[in-house]
Amino acid sequence: MTRTSLLQAAYEPEAFRSMGHQLIDELADYLARCRAGGADIPANPWIKPEDAKERWSPALDQVGSQSSLQILTDTLREGVHLHHPKYMGHQISPPIPITALAGLVGDWMNNGMGVYEMGVPGSTMEHLVIKKVSRFMGFSDAADGFVTSGGTLANTTALLAARSIKAKQNVWTEGHGQPLALMVSEAAHYCVDRAVKIMGWGEAGIIKVPVDDQYQMDTNQLQRLYEEACEAGTQVIAVVGSACSTATGSFDDLVAIADFCQEHDLWFHVDGAHGAALAFSGKYKDRVKGIELADSVAMDFHKMLLTPSITTALIFKDGKHSYQTFSQRADYLFEQADPEWFNFAKRTFECTKLMLGLKAFITLSQYGVELWDEAVTAVMDLSQAFAQMIKDHPAFELAVDPACNIVCFRYCADDLSLVAQNQVNDQLRQELLEDGEFYIVKTWLGEGLWLRTTLANPLSSTKELRGLLDKIEGLVPAHLST
Repeated sequence: MTRTSLLQAAYEPEAFRSMGHQLIDELADYLARCRAGGADIPANPWIKPEDAKERWSPALDQVGSQSSLQILTDTLREGVHLHHPKYMGHQISPPIPITALAGLVGDWMNNGMGVYEMGVPGSTMEHLVIKKVSRFMGFSDAADGFVTSGGTLANTTALLAARSIKAKQNVWTEGHGQPLALMVSEAAHYCVDRAVKIMGWGEAGIIKVPVDDQYQMDTNQLQRLYEEACEAGTQVIAVVGSACSTATGSFDDLVAIADFCQEHDLWFHVDGAHGAALAFSGKYKDRVKGIELADSVAMDFHKMLLTPSITTALIFKDGKHSYQTFSQRADYLFEQADPEWFNFAKRTFECTKLMLGLKAFITLSQYGVELWDEAVTAVMDLSQAFAQMIKDHPAFELAVDPACNIVCFRYCADDLSLVAQNQVNDQLRQELLEDGEFYIVKTWLGEGLWLRTTLANPLSSTKELRGLLDKIEGLVPAHLST
Protein backbone atom coordinates (compact mmCIF):
# COMPACT_ATOMS: atom_id res chain seq x y z
CA MET A 1 0.00 0.00 0.00
CA THR A 2 1.35 3.41 -0.96
CA ARG A 3 1.37 6.12 1.68
CA THR A 4 1.73 9.54 0.13
CA SER A 5 3.88 12.26 1.58
CA LEU A 6 0.67 14.20 2.20
CA LEU A 7 -0.78 11.41 4.32
CA GLN A 8 2.50 11.04 6.21
CA ALA A 9 2.55 14.78 6.89
CA ALA A 10 -1.03 14.75 8.18
CA TYR A 11 -0.02 12.27 10.92
CA GLU A 12 3.42 13.72 11.70
CA PRO A 13 3.92 13.69 15.53
CA GLU A 14 6.49 16.47 15.86
CA ALA A 15 4.46 18.95 13.79
CA PHE A 16 1.48 18.14 16.02
CA ARG A 17 3.58 18.67 19.14
CA SER A 18 4.87 22.02 17.95
CA MET A 19 1.49 23.38 16.87
CA GLY A 20 -0.18 22.05 20.03
CA HIS A 21 2.29 23.83 22.29
CA GLN A 22 1.82 27.07 20.38
CA LEU A 23 -1.95 26.75 20.47
CA ILE A 24 -2.05 26.13 24.23
CA ASP A 25 0.08 29.25 24.73
CA GLU A 26 -2.38 31.20 22.57
CA LEU A 27 -5.36 29.86 24.55
CA ALA A 28 -3.77 30.73 27.89
CA ASP A 29 -3.00 34.27 26.72
CA TYR A 30 -6.53 34.55 25.36
CA LEU A 31 -8.00 33.48 28.72
CA ALA A 32 -5.93 36.10 30.53
CA ARG A 33 -7.06 38.81 28.10
CA CYS A 34 -10.70 37.80 28.41
CA ARG A 35 -10.57 37.82 32.19
CA ALA A 36 -9.07 41.30 32.12
CA GLY A 37 -11.98 42.44 29.93
CA GLY A 38 -9.94 45.08 28.15
CA ALA A 39 -10.98 47.09 25.12
CA ASP A 40 -8.61 45.10 22.87
CA ILE A 41 -10.98 42.11 22.96
CA PRO A 42 -14.71 42.84 22.65
CA ALA A 43 -17.25 40.32 23.92
CA ASN A 44 -18.58 39.89 20.37
CA PRO A 45 -16.47 41.00 17.38
CA TRP A 46 -19.50 41.24 15.08
CA ILE A 47 -19.21 40.74 11.33
CA LYS A 48 -22.09 40.59 8.84
CA PRO A 49 -22.86 37.15 7.32
CA GLU A 50 -21.84 37.95 3.76
CA ASP A 51 -18.64 39.65 4.95
CA ALA A 52 -17.80 36.60 7.03
CA LYS A 53 -18.27 34.29 4.05
CA GLU A 54 -16.00 36.47 1.92
CA ARG A 55 -13.41 36.59 4.70
CA TRP A 56 -13.21 32.79 5.19
CA SER A 57 -13.66 31.54 1.61
CA PRO A 58 -10.01 32.00 0.48
CA ALA A 59 -8.79 29.39 2.96
CA LEU A 60 -10.69 26.73 1.01
CA ASP A 61 -10.19 28.23 -2.43
CA GLN A 62 -6.42 28.28 -1.97
CA VAL A 63 -5.39 25.19 -0.02
CA GLY A 64 -2.43 25.84 2.23
CA SER A 65 -2.60 29.61 1.87
CA GLN A 66 -3.09 29.92 5.64
CA SER A 67 -1.36 27.84 8.30
CA SER A 68 -3.40 25.61 10.58
CA LEU A 69 -2.35 27.66 13.58
CA GLN A 70 -3.42 30.89 11.87
CA ILE A 71 -6.87 29.49 11.09
CA LEU A 72 -7.29 28.35 14.70
CA THR A 73 -6.12 31.62 16.23
CA ASP A 74 -8.25 33.64 13.81
CA THR A 75 -11.25 31.53 14.82
CA LEU A 76 -10.44 32.24 18.45
CA ARG A 77 -10.15 35.96 17.85
CA GLU A 78 -13.27 36.39 15.68
CA GLY A 79 -15.81 34.29 17.60
CA VAL A 80 -18.02 35.26 20.55
CA HIS A 81 -15.95 35.32 23.75
CA LEU A 82 -17.84 33.49 26.49
CA HIS A 83 -14.97 33.98 28.95
CA HIS A 84 -15.30 37.76 28.65
CA PRO A 85 -17.03 39.39 31.66
CA LYS A 86 -19.18 41.43 29.24
CA TYR A 87 -20.61 38.31 27.58
CA MET A 88 -24.22 38.20 28.79
CA GLY A 89 -25.97 36.60 25.83
CA HIS A 90 -27.30 33.09 25.48
CA GLN A 91 -27.20 30.48 28.22
CA ILE A 92 -23.84 28.88 27.48
CA SER A 93 -21.13 28.50 30.13
CA PRO A 94 -17.53 29.66 29.71
CA PRO A 95 -15.85 26.24 30.04
CA ILE A 96 -13.01 25.82 32.50
CA PRO A 97 -9.69 24.92 30.80
CA ILE A 98 -9.54 21.36 32.05
CA THR A 99 -12.79 20.49 30.26
CA ALA A 100 -11.42 21.77 26.96
CA LEU A 101 -8.39 19.53 27.42
CA ALA A 102 -10.73 16.62 28.13
CA GLY A 103 -12.52 17.44 24.88
CA LEU A 104 -9.20 17.35 23.02
CA VAL A 105 -8.45 13.88 24.39
CA GLY A 106 -11.96 12.66 23.58
CA ASP A 107 -11.75 13.99 20.02
CA TRP A 108 -8.28 12.54 19.58
CA MET A 109 -9.27 9.06 20.77
CA ASN A 110 -12.51 9.20 18.74
CA ASN A 111 -13.92 6.20 20.61
CA GLY A 112 -17.52 5.47 19.59
CA MET A 113 -19.41 5.33 22.87
CA GLY A 114 -22.39 3.28 21.70
CA VAL A 115 -20.86 0.02 22.91
CA TYR A 116 -18.70 -0.55 25.95
CA GLU A 117 -15.83 -2.31 24.20
CA MET A 118 -15.27 0.77 22.02
CA GLY A 119 -15.04 3.15 24.97
CA VAL A 120 -14.30 1.50 28.31
CA PRO A 121 -13.13 4.58 30.28
CA GLY A 122 -15.68 6.95 28.76
CA SER A 123 -18.63 4.60 29.31
CA THR A 124 -17.67 4.01 32.92
CA MET A 125 -17.13 7.71 33.63
CA GLU A 126 -20.50 8.58 32.10
CA HIS A 127 -22.29 6.06 34.30
CA LEU A 128 -20.58 7.34 37.46
CA VAL A 129 -21.33 10.98 36.61
CA ILE A 130 -25.03 10.20 36.14
CA LYS A 131 -25.16 8.42 39.47
CA LYS A 132 -23.47 11.38 41.19
CA VAL A 133 -25.74 13.96 39.60
CA SER A 134 -28.90 11.99 40.31
CA ARG A 135 -28.06 11.81 44.02
CA PHE A 136 -27.73 15.61 44.18
CA MET A 137 -31.17 15.91 42.62
CA GLY A 138 -32.57 13.79 45.41
CA PHE A 139 -33.05 10.51 43.53
CA SER A 140 -32.36 7.09 45.02
CA ASP A 141 -29.79 4.56 43.85
CA ALA A 142 -32.46 3.16 41.51
CA ALA A 143 -32.04 6.21 39.26
CA ASP A 144 -29.97 5.89 36.09
CA GLY A 145 -29.55 7.46 32.69
CA PHE A 146 -26.89 8.73 30.33
CA VAL A 147 -25.27 11.80 28.82
CA THR A 148 -26.50 12.86 25.41
CA SER A 149 -26.00 15.60 22.82
CA GLY A 150 -28.10 18.50 24.07
CA GLY A 151 -31.37 19.29 25.80
CA THR A 152 -33.51 18.88 22.69
CA LEU A 153 -32.35 15.30 22.22
CA ALA A 154 -32.64 14.55 25.94
CA ASN A 155 -36.20 15.89 26.16
CA THR A 156 -37.26 14.01 23.03
CA THR A 157 -35.77 10.77 24.35
CA ALA A 158 -37.54 11.20 27.70
CA LEU A 159 -40.88 11.79 26.00
CA LEU A 160 -40.40 8.75 23.78
CA ALA A 161 -39.87 6.74 26.96
CA ALA A 162 -43.05 8.26 28.41
CA ARG A 163 -44.94 7.21 25.29
CA SER A 164 -43.56 3.68 25.53
CA ILE A 165 -44.57 3.35 29.17
CA LYS A 166 -47.86 5.26 29.37
CA ALA A 167 -49.54 4.88 25.95
CA LYS A 168 -52.28 2.27 25.81
CA GLN A 169 -51.01 0.87 22.52
CA ASN A 170 -47.48 -0.23 21.64
CA VAL A 171 -46.69 2.66 19.32
CA TRP A 172 -43.19 1.37 18.60
CA THR A 173 -44.49 -1.75 16.85
CA GLU A 174 -48.13 -0.97 16.05
CA GLY A 175 -48.14 2.76 15.29
CA HIS A 176 -50.68 5.27 16.55
CA GLY A 177 -54.28 4.41 17.36
CA GLN A 178 -55.80 6.76 19.92
CA PRO A 179 -54.52 10.35 19.71
CA LEU A 180 -51.84 11.14 22.31
CA ALA A 181 -50.92 14.43 23.97
CA LEU A 182 -48.83 16.03 26.66
CA MET A 183 -49.33 19.17 28.73
CA VAL A 184 -46.70 21.90 28.93
CA SER A 185 -46.44 25.58 29.83
CA GLU A 186 -46.98 28.05 27.02
CA ALA A 187 -43.63 29.57 28.06
CA ALA A 188 -41.71 26.28 27.70
CA HIS A 189 -38.79 25.77 25.34
CA TYR A 190 -39.76 25.13 21.72
CA CYS A 191 -38.01 21.74 21.73
CA VAL A 192 -40.99 20.21 23.55
CA ASP A 193 -43.24 21.21 20.64
CA ARG A 194 -40.63 19.82 18.28
CA ALA A 195 -40.57 16.48 20.12
CA VAL A 196 -44.34 16.20 19.85
CA LYS A 197 -44.21 16.89 16.13
CA ILE A 198 -41.40 14.34 15.68
CA MET A 199 -43.56 11.74 17.40
CA GLY A 200 -46.36 12.47 14.94
CA TRP A 201 -48.93 13.81 17.39
CA GLY A 202 -49.49 17.09 15.53
CA GLU A 203 -50.70 20.37 17.01
CA ALA A 204 -53.43 18.61 18.97
CA GLY A 205 -50.73 16.68 20.82
CA ILE A 206 -49.48 19.83 22.54
CA ILE A 207 -51.81 21.11 25.25
CA LYS A 208 -50.48 24.53 26.22
CA VAL A 209 -51.09 25.53 29.83
CA PRO A 210 -51.39 29.30 30.44
CA VAL A 211 -48.82 31.05 32.63
CA ASP A 212 -49.28 33.54 35.47
CA ASP A 213 -47.74 36.99 35.75
CA GLN A 214 -44.41 35.41 36.70
CA TYR A 215 -44.43 33.26 33.53
CA GLN A 216 -44.88 30.10 35.58
CA MET A 217 -47.34 27.39 34.57
CA ASP A 218 -50.77 28.06 36.07
CA THR A 219 -51.23 24.61 37.59
CA ASN A 220 -54.84 25.46 38.48
CA GLN A 221 -55.63 25.00 34.78
CA LEU A 222 -54.30 21.43 34.56
CA GLN A 223 -57.46 19.62 35.63
CA ARG A 224 -59.72 21.54 33.25
CA LEU A 225 -57.43 21.03 30.27
CA TYR A 226 -56.97 17.35 31.12
CA GLU A 227 -60.72 16.74 31.27
CA GLU A 228 -61.27 18.55 27.96
CA ALA A 229 -58.64 16.34 26.29
CA CYS A 230 -60.18 13.16 27.68
CA GLU A 231 -63.65 14.19 26.52
CA ALA A 232 -62.21 14.73 23.03
CA GLY A 233 -60.86 11.15 22.99
CA THR A 234 -57.20 12.08 23.50
CA GLN A 235 -55.00 10.16 25.89
CA VAL A 236 -52.80 12.57 27.86
CA ILE A 237 -49.66 10.69 28.86
CA ALA A 238 -47.34 13.32 30.34
CA VAL A 239 -46.86 16.77 31.83
CA VAL A 240 -43.61 18.66 31.23
CA GLY A 241 -42.45 21.08 33.90
CA SER A 242 -40.00 23.87 33.02
CA ALA A 243 -37.04 24.39 35.31
CA CYS A 244 -36.61 26.95 34.07
CA SER A 245 -38.35 28.60 31.09
CA THR A 246 -36.04 29.96 28.41
CA ALA A 247 -37.22 33.55 28.00
CA THR A 248 -37.49 34.64 31.64
CA GLY A 249 -35.88 31.84 33.66
CA SER A 250 -39.14 31.13 35.55
CA PHE A 251 -39.59 27.84 37.41
CA ASP A 252 -42.85 25.93 37.28
CA ASP A 253 -44.26 24.55 40.55
CA LEU A 254 -42.77 21.08 40.28
CA VAL A 255 -44.44 19.76 43.44
CA ALA A 256 -47.91 20.72 42.20
CA ILE A 257 -47.24 19.13 38.80
CA ALA A 258 -45.95 15.96 40.47
CA ASP A 259 -49.12 15.70 42.56
CA PHE A 260 -51.29 16.12 39.47
CA CYS A 261 -49.34 13.47 37.55
CA GLN A 262 -49.54 11.01 40.43
CA GLU A 263 -53.31 11.53 40.70
CA HIS A 264 -53.84 10.80 36.99
CA ASP A 265 -51.05 8.25 36.42
CA LEU A 266 -49.16 10.53 34.02
CA TRP A 267 -45.45 10.71 33.25
CA PHE A 268 -43.78 13.72 34.86
CA HIS A 269 -40.82 15.07 32.92
CA VAL A 270 -38.77 18.10 33.95
CA ASP A 271 -37.03 20.10 31.28
CA GLY A 272 -34.24 21.27 33.57
CA ALA A 273 -31.80 21.86 30.74
CA HIS A 274 -31.00 25.28 32.15
CA GLY A 275 -32.10 25.43 35.77
CA ALA A 276 -31.71 21.90 37.14
CA ALA A 277 -28.10 22.86 37.89
CA LEU A 278 -29.45 24.84 40.85
CA ALA A 279 -29.58 21.49 42.65
CA PHE A 280 -25.83 21.98 43.18
CA SER A 281 -26.21 25.38 44.87
CA GLY A 282 -26.67 25.21 48.60
CA LYS A 283 -28.18 28.70 48.52
CA TYR A 284 -30.60 28.30 45.60
CA LYS A 285 -31.48 24.59 45.43
CA ASP A 286 -34.98 25.24 46.80
CA ARG A 287 -35.83 26.75 43.40
CA VAL A 288 -35.94 23.19 42.02
CA LYS A 289 -37.92 21.70 44.90
CA GLY A 290 -39.87 18.72 43.59
CA ILE A 291 -37.40 17.76 40.89
CA GLU A 292 -36.81 14.50 42.76
CA LEU A 293 -40.47 13.61 42.14
CA ALA A 294 -40.05 13.59 38.36
CA ASP A 295 -39.97 10.40 36.30
CA SER A 296 -37.26 11.95 34.12
CA VAL A 297 -35.08 15.06 34.15
CA ALA A 298 -32.92 16.67 31.46
CA MET A 299 -30.01 18.90 32.58
CA ASP A 300 -27.37 20.63 30.47
CA PHE A 301 -23.85 20.70 31.90
CA HIS A 302 -22.99 23.38 29.34
CA LYS A 303 -25.48 26.00 30.53
CA MET A 304 -24.42 26.64 34.14
CA LEU A 305 -21.79 24.02 34.98
CA LEU A 306 -18.70 25.33 33.14
CA THR A 307 -18.67 22.54 30.56
CA PRO A 308 -18.28 22.71 26.74
CA SER A 309 -21.45 22.20 24.73
CA ILE A 310 -23.28 20.13 24.03
CA THR A 311 -23.32 17.92 27.13
CA THR A 312 -26.65 16.93 28.67
CA ALA A 313 -27.66 14.48 31.38
CA LEU A 314 -30.93 12.57 31.04
CA ILE A 315 -31.88 10.94 34.32
CA PHE A 316 -34.72 8.50 35.00
CA LYS A 317 -36.04 8.05 38.54
CA ASP A 318 -36.42 4.36 37.76
CA GLY A 319 -33.35 3.41 35.75
CA LYS A 320 -35.16 0.49 34.11
CA HIS A 321 -37.32 2.98 32.21
CA SER A 322 -34.27 4.27 30.35
CA TYR A 323 -34.19 1.00 28.40
CA GLN A 324 -37.79 1.19 27.17
CA THR A 325 -37.44 3.88 24.52
CA PHE A 326 -35.84 1.83 21.76
CA SER A 327 -36.03 -1.87 20.97
CA GLN A 328 -34.28 -2.57 17.68
CA ARG A 329 -31.99 -5.53 17.38
CA ALA A 330 -28.35 -4.90 16.51
CA ASP A 331 -26.64 -8.23 16.98
CA TYR A 332 -23.36 -6.98 15.54
CA LEU A 333 -23.09 -4.47 18.41
CA PHE A 334 -24.41 -6.03 21.60
CA GLU A 335 -26.43 -8.80 23.20
CA GLN A 336 -30.12 -8.02 23.62
CA ALA A 337 -30.90 -10.16 26.64
CA ASP A 338 -30.52 -7.92 29.69
CA PRO A 339 -30.26 -4.22 30.53
CA GLU A 340 -26.61 -3.15 30.47
CA TRP A 341 -25.61 0.25 31.81
CA PHE A 342 -22.40 0.10 29.79
CA ASN A 343 -23.89 -0.27 26.29
CA PHE A 344 -25.44 3.15 25.72
CA ALA A 345 -26.68 2.54 22.17
CA LYS A 346 -29.51 0.53 23.72
CA ARG A 347 -30.87 3.69 25.29
CA THR A 348 -29.86 6.68 23.16
CA PHE A 349 -30.46 8.06 19.69
CA GLU A 350 -26.72 8.10 19.14
CA CYS A 351 -24.76 5.03 18.17
CA THR A 352 -21.41 6.64 17.39
CA LYS A 353 -21.53 8.72 20.54
CA LEU A 354 -19.04 11.31 21.76
CA MET A 355 -17.11 10.77 24.99
CA LEU A 356 -19.41 13.26 26.69
CA GLY A 357 -19.10 12.12 30.28
CA LEU A 358 -15.34 12.75 30.43
CA LYS A 359 -15.74 16.54 30.71
CA ALA A 360 -18.05 16.40 33.73
CA PHE A 361 -16.06 13.52 35.25
CA ILE A 362 -12.74 15.36 35.18
CA THR A 363 -14.35 18.47 36.72
CA LEU A 364 -15.82 16.44 39.57
CA SER A 365 -12.58 14.53 40.08
CA GLN A 366 -10.48 17.70 40.37
CA TYR A 367 -12.82 20.20 42.05
CA GLY A 368 -15.79 18.24 43.37
CA VAL A 369 -19.33 19.59 43.31
CA GLU A 370 -18.07 22.56 45.30
CA LEU A 371 -16.93 24.26 42.09
CA TRP A 372 -20.40 23.90 40.59
CA ASP A 373 -21.91 25.25 43.81
CA GLU A 374 -19.65 28.31 43.65
CA ALA A 375 -20.30 28.95 39.96
CA VAL A 376 -24.10 28.56 40.10
CA THR A 377 -24.39 30.61 43.27
CA ALA A 378 -22.18 33.37 41.81
CA VAL A 379 -24.27 33.88 38.66
CA MET A 380 -27.50 33.64 40.65
CA ASP A 381 -26.27 36.30 43.08
CA LEU A 382 -25.24 38.45 40.14
CA SER A 383 -28.73 38.22 38.59
CA GLN A 384 -30.29 39.36 41.86
CA ALA A 385 -27.90 42.30 42.05
CA PHE A 386 -28.62 43.26 38.43
CA ALA A 387 -32.37 43.13 39.01
CA GLN A 388 -32.04 45.50 41.93
CA MET A 389 -29.82 47.79 39.86
CA ILE A 390 -32.52 47.98 37.18
CA LYS A 391 -35.26 48.65 39.75
CA ASP A 392 -33.22 51.51 41.16
CA HIS A 393 -32.57 53.06 37.74
CA PRO A 394 -35.29 55.46 36.50
CA ALA A 395 -34.51 54.82 32.80
CA PHE A 396 -35.05 51.04 32.90
CA GLU A 397 -37.84 48.61 33.65
CA LEU A 398 -37.60 45.00 34.87
CA ALA A 399 -39.90 42.43 33.23
CA VAL A 400 -40.05 40.04 36.18
CA ASP A 401 -37.99 39.36 39.29
CA PRO A 402 -35.43 36.80 38.10
CA ALA A 403 -35.73 33.29 39.51
CA CYS A 404 -32.61 32.13 37.67
CA ASN A 405 -29.62 33.85 36.03
CA ILE A 406 -31.76 35.31 33.22
CA VAL A 407 -32.74 38.97 33.53
CA CYS A 408 -35.18 40.65 31.12
CA PHE A 409 -35.36 44.45 31.12
CA ARG A 410 -35.79 47.38 28.77
CA TYR A 411 -35.20 51.06 28.36
CA CYS A 412 -38.46 52.86 29.05
CA ALA A 413 -39.79 56.29 28.24
CA ASP A 414 -43.20 57.29 29.58
CA ASP A 415 -44.25 59.23 26.48
CA LEU A 416 -43.70 56.30 24.07
CA SER A 417 -46.36 53.88 22.87
CA LEU A 418 -45.70 50.16 23.24
CA VAL A 419 -44.90 49.89 19.53
CA ALA A 420 -42.42 52.75 19.74
CA GLN A 421 -40.94 51.31 22.94
CA ASN A 422 -40.38 48.02 21.16
CA GLN A 423 -38.72 49.75 18.23
CA VAL A 424 -36.34 51.69 20.48
CA ASN A 425 -35.25 48.59 22.41
CA ASP A 426 -34.86 46.60 19.21
CA GLN A 427 -32.63 49.31 17.81
CA LEU A 428 -30.62 49.46 21.05
CA ARG A 429 -30.00 45.73 20.94
CA GLN A 430 -28.89 45.88 17.30
CA GLU A 431 -26.49 48.70 18.07
CA LEU A 432 -25.06 46.74 21.00
CA LEU A 433 -24.60 43.74 18.71
CA GLU A 434 -22.73 45.71 16.07
CA ASP A 435 -20.70 47.64 18.65
CA GLY A 436 -19.48 44.37 20.18
CA GLU A 437 -18.32 45.59 23.60
CA PHE A 438 -21.22 43.78 25.29
CA TYR A 439 -23.21 40.83 24.04
CA ILE A 440 -26.87 40.56 25.07
CA VAL A 441 -29.94 39.24 23.25
CA LYS A 442 -33.66 40.06 23.11
CA THR A 443 -36.97 38.30 23.61
CA TRP A 444 -40.69 38.91 23.20
CA LEU A 445 -42.92 38.65 26.26
CA GLY A 446 -46.50 39.03 25.11
CA GLU A 447 -46.62 42.15 22.95
CA GLY A 448 -43.45 43.64 24.40
CA LEU A 449 -39.85 43.34 23.25
CA TRP A 450 -37.32 43.10 26.08
CA LEU A 451 -33.56 43.09 26.32
CA ARG A 452 -32.39 39.81 27.79
CA THR A 453 -29.21 38.86 29.60
CA THR A 454 -28.01 35.48 30.77
CA LEU A 455 -25.31 36.02 33.37
CA ALA A 456 -23.36 32.85 32.64
CA ASN A 457 -19.82 33.94 33.50
CA PRO A 458 -19.18 33.52 37.25
CA LEU A 459 -16.23 35.92 36.95
CA SER A 460 -18.43 38.78 35.76
CA SER A 461 -19.23 41.47 38.34
CA THR A 462 -21.56 44.37 39.04
CA LYS A 463 -18.94 46.61 37.42
CA GLU A 464 -19.77 45.16 33.98
CA LEU A 465 -23.50 45.35 34.68
CA ARG A 466 -23.29 49.04 35.52
CA GLY A 467 -21.23 49.49 32.38
CA LEU A 468 -23.96 47.81 30.32
CA LEU A 469 -26.66 50.16 31.58
CA ASP A 470 -24.39 53.15 31.00
CA LYS A 471 -23.64 51.90 27.49
CA ILE A 472 -27.33 51.55 26.65
CA GLU A 473 -28.09 55.02 27.98
CA GLY A 474 -25.32 56.38 25.80
CA LEU A 475 -26.89 54.77 22.74
CA VAL A 476 -30.37 56.16 23.38
CA PRO A 477 -31.28 58.84 20.81
CA ALA A 478 -30.85 62.31 22.27
CA HIS A 479 -34.52 63.24 21.90
CA LEU A 480 -35.50 60.31 24.10
CA SER A 481 -32.89 60.64 26.83
CA THR A 482 -33.86 64.19 27.76
